[in-house]
Amino acid sequence: MRLILMFVSGLPFLLVPAVAMVQVAVPTQDRRVLAMGTELRVHLEGPGDLVRASEAALAEATRIEAACSTWNPVSSWSRLNAAQGRPVALDREWLDLLDQMKAWQFRTDGAFDPALMALMRAWGIREGGKLPDPQALAAARRSSGARLLITDAAAGTARLTQPDAGVEEGGFLKGYALDRMRRAAAVPAGILDFGGQLLAWGRPVSASVADPLDRERPRITVVLRDASLSGSGTSERGRHILDPRTGEPCPAWGSTAVVAADALTADVLSTALYVLGPDAGPAWAERQGVAAAFLLHDGTVRMSPAFRSLHPTLIPRESR
Repeated sequence: MRLILMFVSGLPFLLVPAVAMVQVAVPTQDRRVLAMGTELRVHLEGPGDLVRASEAALAEATRIEAACSTWNPVSSWSRLNAAQGRPVALDREWLDLLDQMKAWQFRTDGAFDPALMALMRAWGIREGGKLPDPQALAAARRSSGARLLITDAAAGTARLTQPDAGVEEGGFLKGYALDRMRRAAAVPAGILDFGGQLLAWGRPVSASVADPLDRERPRITVVLRDASLSGSGTSERGRHILDPRTGEPCPAWGSTAVVAADALTADVLSTALYVLGPDAGPAWAERQGVAAAFLLHDGTVRMSPAFRSLHPTLIPRESR
């Protein structure tokens, strides 16, 4: 999903590309790099050495990618996936992160799961998609699920109890990196845009969520105040989001948008709520107090009470 942002000022809102900002009266630093297979944009503000702050933020993204990206065959998590059930030594940080993701699997009633690599392979998600035969799909289901991921903090190890099981980080690692990058930068204000997920702090920022049928058209505008906005949908990559409960790709019904105080929560929940769908998802978000919007292909937009409390602006399709 595409997210567009700009600062809030006394002037009318103007939609501009992410982190292409209006002029402000404080020193700024802007960087744009490729990381985790997508574009990372960094905009920092405040006194001090902003170049050093931006380098610290980018170094944090590089560190996390090197340790956790399963696209990198020598990363810690790739070694875990390749260990055929044997324990693998991991830094405490990565064990803690995996434990957090297992907790989210429980909290979302199974709609989010960090151990879906076997199903990702079966459906060829990283290769553009394929239709698995029934036997291969059944085997992938048996080799998927957070129940197979065992962490041992005392020993400093993790293991996967099925040889073909694997961690798949696509639903949460960018969110984790955004939070760590903000901490590493240590500046009063900034905006980080990591492949479309935004984290803004220090000043209000207006972000627009695109129409799921037209990524160039804004559908909702919302002001972020020390918060992250994450979206999930199928408009860019097709049916790449898997339902851990069934082992099947989710229907292409539209998109989700979640606002949360931290980027990791927003990242996890935008995926989980897409899996729950436009009927069960809003009810779950309301029960949990999650700020979420569901944008359906037919033009319907459903918002949780917490999302409505942010006073979003809904842009009707017919007025554009």
